[in-house]
Amino acid sequence: MKKLLVSTLMLATAIGGQAQMKNQSHGYPIDPVPFTSVKVTDSFWGQRLNASREVTIPLAFSKCEETGRYQNFVNAAHPSDTIKVGGLAFDDTDVYKTIEGASYLLQTYPDKKLAKYIDSVLVIVAAAQEPDGYLYTSRTMNPKHPHEWAGSKRWEKVEDLSHEFYNLGHMVEGAIAHYQATGKKNFLNIAIKYADCVCREIGTGEGQQIRVPGHQIAEMALAKLYLVTGDKKYLDQAKFFLDQRGYTSRTDEYSQAHKPVVQQDEAVGHAVRAAYMYAGMADVAALTGDTAYIHAIDRIWDNIVGKKYYITGGIGATAAGEAFGKNYELPNMSAYCETCAAIGNVYVNYRLFLLHGESKYYDVLERTLYNGLISGVSLDGGGFFYPNPLESMGQHQRQPWFGCACCPSNICRFIPSLPGYIYAVKDKDIYVNLFMSNTSDLKVGGKAVSIEQTTKYPWNGDIAIGIKKNNAGQFTMKVRIPGWVRGQVVPSDLYTYSDGKRLKYTVAVNGEPVQSELKDGYFCIDRRWKKGDKVEIHFDMEPRTVKANNKVEADRGRIAVERGPIVYCAEWPDNNFDIFSVFMNRNPKFEVVEKPDLLYGINQLKTGAQILGYDDQGRLTTTDVNLTLIPYYAWAHRGSGAMLVWLPQELSASHPTMPATLASESKIDASHKVKSISAINDRLVPKDENDRSMPYYHWWPKQGSTEWISYEFPAEATVSSATVYWFDDAPWGGCRVPKSWKIYYKDAQGEWQPVIGADRYGIAKGTGNTVNFDPVKTKAVKLEIILPDRAAAGVYEWEIK
Repeated sequence: MKKLLVSTLMLATAIGGQAQMKNQSHGYPIDPVPFTSVKVTDSFWGQRLNASREVTIPLAFSKCEETGRYQNFVNAAHPSDTIKVGGLAFDDTDVYKTIEGASYLLQTYPDKKLAKYIDSVLVIVAAAQEPDGYLYTSRTMNPKHPHEWAGSKRWEKVEDLSHEFYNLGHMVEGAIAHYQATGKKNFLNIAIKYADCVCREIGTGEGQQIRVPGHQIAEMALAKLYLVTGDKKYLDQAKFFLDQRGYTSRTDEYSQAHKPVVQQDEAVGHAVRAAYMYAGMADVAALTGDTAYIHAIDRIWDNIVGKKYYITGGIGATAAGEAFGKNYELPNMSAYCETCAAIGNVYVNYRLFLLHGESKYYDVLERTLYNGLISGVSLDGGGFFYPNPLESMGQHQRQPWFGCACCPSNICRFIPSLPGYIYAVKDKDIYVNLFMSNTSDLKVGGKAVSIEQTTKYPWNGDIAIGIKKNNAGQFTMKVRIPGWVRGQVVPSDLYTYSDGKRLKYTVAVNGEPVQSELKDGYFCIDRRWKKGDKVEIHFDMEPRTVKANNKVEADRGRIAVERGPIVYCAEWPDNNFDIFSVFMNRNPKFEVVEKPDLLYGINQLKTGAQILGYDDQGRLTTTDVNLTLIPYYAWAHRGSGAMLVWLPQELSASHPTMPATLASESKIDASHKVKSISAINDRLVPKDENDRSMPYYHWWPKQGSTEWISYEFPAEATVSSATVYWFDDAPWGGCRVPKSWKIYYKDAQGEWQPVIGADRYGIAKGTGNTVNFDPVKTKAVKLEIILPDRAAAGVYEWEIK
């Protein structure tokens, strides 16, 4: 049990910094190296860290000002029955998370102006706290008329929508980071008071209520607060939240409450909530010695990596509940893959490495980190994805902020913590887990060791690690040999390499090759090190093709392309043809092209391929093309357009460019002008009412109104029928089939007239609803609909004949 205990004791320092904790001692089995001990000098990650410091975090603070996040605290300090409580019930957390990320920066880049700004915000936050410690602005600013999600009294809806415990979790995480960065307790004291309030009011004692978090994170935060304060009641509260889950009124899969946590064996429900809960289970297990938690997480991890994990490292397949899908349900265009879920996935795999010491967890972490996580923030740090799909027809673009801003503020707190994930120490072992240029000061057996890593990873596989200082004498350097080098895409059979290549690696010390058996995925070099010793590692790095398990319906007959840890995609700016009509060669050959001035410096991949189409007689045609691929993380930086990760290699998966139709050549106008309007005439129709692989157009957030779309033809034409495929995302989404609809045409005087003789205006979901009418010669037609009273509506495709 000691190993479990100390693994997570050290966990808090990995993300929070290196301030001494009251009950912490040294000599842990696996000791994360604090990020403050590592200075990244890497061009790839250095650019990301600079963007976070110079753009992302200042932007987040400015948005907290502009969007009323700070004003909520001011209002809570001066409550009134007249204040209208709007926004989201968890808006307070954007303030806490941004302070957390800024605090990490303060340790690496001391900034008196930033520190003063944070203190000024904390004055506002402190003033909003009620005398007994409760701090939830969505209720406090107007107790008689709180936020609609808050309920009539404290904790009434905490298992549903109020997010009171979720707010506590992010408050504690941010407060600990601030305390460790500055030594000040102004934020920590606020968090302790709120945590004390929760501990007093929630439990099995007399006068207490039994409640669990609707949205998890308080579990991992309270475990960390125990480490900082030494007060065991916080750990007890974290364990209480986990042990009571599944035994309260909330018993659904969406919130992972369908069964007790120790009985769970499949990742289900809201992916962010799930990942935070699994991380909290690891923390509490390590601190309490409850191995039943670990057995459950291991089972769930096997389920994710074996059946519910995207090639880009994303988790959470469906927008319905922002949730995990069924086993092997991994759609591409509709992939949700929330940025927050990717961050949560890193947290889980990091903790599992600390518990088990196996490289496979870092293989998963690295894939997520280099692909589906950093795709969530633009290269300049100022634009964000909420979902991270694997296909797009131009309907996706990063946004400077969201009304629900959990992803931008989560990026704020994650990126600055990255240096803490590179190394770890166990007794006289140094784990080298990630590869990026840096200098680091470590403690090995309590003695100082300084090392320097230089590399151009992920663009090539050459890494050099130099010993700058060693007071520890003999120790073992354990270098992770990534799964992609060892022929393993992921630690399961979900994905496999399909090109037959066998990559090799070499390790040399001071120019002399060394041999070692891999232990848990690590190449172990045990020696008495001296200043100036140099380890040179070489990983063969070649483009590889990947196939998915045949049970993944969305990827059958397709291949993905990756090189090293980077997954590639085809995007419209690099290819002057319809990339959705691409057909890959059976044995593609790739050329690696360095592009130092493109997208902050990338390597492109180029290969010969074909595009499929139809001629005037409807016969299939092929055309040879040169296909260019870019790293997936870098897509959508050059405007909206087509993007594709999984490329057809079998005819069953191909999509020849369809012949032009009257609708596809028409100019579109609509009452609700958004980019997704292009979906209605893209000649793609859904396979059924639940198909989210096809793009669609919707009128959300409009409700109960009369709306329209129109086609203006290239030339006058005679039409006599229209077919509409309605989009309806019940029960989770806001779109339903319309109340009614009609087709109009534009007469010779330019006036809209209803068509005559219409036989049936159908409203079946996800299938063609065809209306036939008397032929009319016109230059334009209009589809007019009446939305449901309390919902919007949407359209997959509108065909005209």
